Amino acid sequence: MEFIVARHVILAMNWRRIAVASLSIPKSVLRCLLLALLASNATAQTQFRLLDQATIESRLKSFSRKNEEREAIIKRLFAESGCKNDQLSEQVVEAKLPPNVICVLPGETGGVILVGAHTDKVEEGDGVVDNWSGASLLPSLLYSISGQKRRHTFIFVGFTGEERGLLGSDFYVHKLSSEQRSKVEGMVNFDTLGLGPTEVWASHADIPLLTALTHIASTMKLPIQVMNVDNVGTADSESFAEFKIPRVTIHSLTQKTLPILHSRRDNFGAIKMDDYYATYRLMAGYLDFLDTDLDVPLAPRQKPGP
Repeated sequence: MEFIVARHVILAMNWRRIAVASLSIPKSVLRCLLLALLASNATAQTQFRLLDQATIESRLKSFSRKNEEREAIIKRLFAESGCKNDQLSEQVVEAKLPPNVICVLPGETGGVILVGAHTDKVEEGDGVVDNWSGASLLPSLLYSISGQKRRHTFIFVGFTGEERGLLGSDFYVHKLSSEQRSKVEGMVNFDTLGLGPTEVWASHADIPLLTALTHIASTMKLPIQVMNVDNVGTADSESFAEFKIPRVTIHSLTQKTLPILHSRRDNFGAIKMDDYYATYRLMAGYLDFLDTDLDVPLAPRQKPGP
């Protein structure tokens, strides 16, 4: 993940309080967040299971400094988490790159929720924060929501080549047919987790996905903060924006922690495990909530311009 933080935290939400530190978010987005908090007294019908913190920590520690080994580890973790052979595949992007790793959890309807994180790292550092923290969470989230039948088909993708320009996610979305893209109701992306409490890139998130996130965070009494990371850098979610596919990126980056990325400081010691585990819990609840909450595509599909 290569981001310059545009502003400091502009909105911090917990169960009882909203704090606005800087109003650089569109009023329409802020309004949706406020409405979501006000509606948070509604009980969510959540049905998911959780791995314990020791297992989540063990998977985070299973990283390799070699990108080709990281891909293989993610594939093994998917299998250990219940992804069957006919649901687990690789997608070759470039001959010199590890493949995308894909696990499909079939649902009862035609709707698709896509969940992704990049598996690759830069040369410097261990790449635990950026982005083993996101990639190693994918199999755990598969386990969390696979204990019962799902309305949507969930597709989990470990993207290759993000650090070289979103190569894996761009290849993946362009290989989808127009019909396949039209069925994707939301793309949830994880990048750079565990540096602190859960954060969301709100200025590059579609409002219905953002509203659902704030609602479930309030219901579960887990913190969610808005931290916009614009201007320089990007994330795999942006590959899907080209096709008007609703997307949201979850992260934990701040101005203070930005220097950790792409440095020797990117190692397991940078992770705050309690915050990381809270992010896992929130994301398990979020995916479960999206499965029950999304009934129709969240935004009209338009073909990209010439």
